Amino acid sequence: MAERIRVGVVGCGLIAQVMHLPYLTELEDRYEIAALCDLSEPLATELARRYGVARTHARWQEMIRAGGLDAVLILTSGSHAPVAIEAARAGLHVFTEKPMCLSVAEAEAMVAAAAEADVRLMVGTMKRYDPAYERLAELLPAVEDLRLVRVTTLESPWAPYVAHLPLVPPGAVPTDVVAALRASEEEILDGVVGADASQDDRDGYRFILLDNLVHELNALRGLLGEPSRVLHADVSPRRASINLAFGAADVHLSWVDLPGIARYSQELAFYAPDERLTLTLPSPFLPSEPSRLTREGGLPGTPHSWETVETVGYDEAFKRELVEFADCVSSGRTPRTSGEDGLRDVALCTAIIRAHLDGTPVELAAEVPA
Repeated sequence: MAERIRVGVVGCGLIAQVMHLPYLTELEDRYEIAALCDLSEPLATELARRYGVARTHARWQEMIRAGGLDAVLILTSGSHAPVAIEAARAGLHVFTEKPMCLSVAEAEAMVAAAAEADVRLMVGTMKRYDPAYERLAELLPAVEDLRLVRVTTLESPWAPYVAHLPLVPPGAVPTDVVAALRASEEEILDGVVGADASQDDRDGYRFILLDNLVHELNALRGLLGEPSRVLHADVSPRRASINLAFGAADVHLSWVDLPGIARYSQELAFYAPDERLTLTLPSPFLPSEPSRLTREGGLPGTPHSWETVETVGYDEAFKRELVEFADCVSSGRTPRTSGEDGLRDVALCTAIIRAHLDGTPVELAAEVPA
């Protein structure tokens, strides 16, 4: 492999333009953007001009066949399994945005393909690389008798956060290709939620669990380990209420869509009798805006209490995850948010939608792969 990682970017939409392409450029000592691929050829062409990229492709199959790459970044919407599997078979390392795919079967195939080819497979659940999250992970093991965890996300429209950026709008794409992708996605969703599921249930799994709450679920798993049970789940495109058991600690997760207020808010709060830890995260579309870690304590039996707020750092989590991927490609070690880790996220989302559809708790011993 060359000294710098020659990467091909598949998907040139919002997250590519706001985060990945700028940070790949900043990390020029580690990465060379060797090719861009998007169904909209004018979009890929314009971004190639901006970033000085020599090659563009309208189909990811063409990009992989053309060679000259060490890795691919998959930043498209929908399932990333087809691209990831073929890239791995071609000997390329794979970074895939979340969700890695739409079903457990796809995730298992992705992990197997990467293992067989001995390439790194990493999932972009970037909040695990937030400096304040990492500080929380250091402190949490010392908390005794953790009794309750509360996760609250107030979703907001993303457009106001990026309106000032010189984004390249998407161009026209072939309608037959879009239709084929949608048909494939619907077939996968039929296998997970059932062909007779309501549109709200399908969207609840596809967009709320996989696209949104996968971040919260992955963050919880990174801190607490694997959950043992889905106690309750009520999921819709407007709001979600989920109760999980992580050993002796109960976790309540609330998510609500509030489209009229551009004020995103997310908190992960951990409660013990004598200590509280709260992580407050800003909108992911505010690069380098620091998360806050609040620590509270007191002297039992007295009115004395205290609170401190830590700003751990201004490093952007999206950039730090790209550093992690480069280090793993160079050293051969397993990424912190590996393909296996992403597989567990998809399996947990599947268990949650099952609890929602059936109206009963779901034991996770058989649901979440070891």
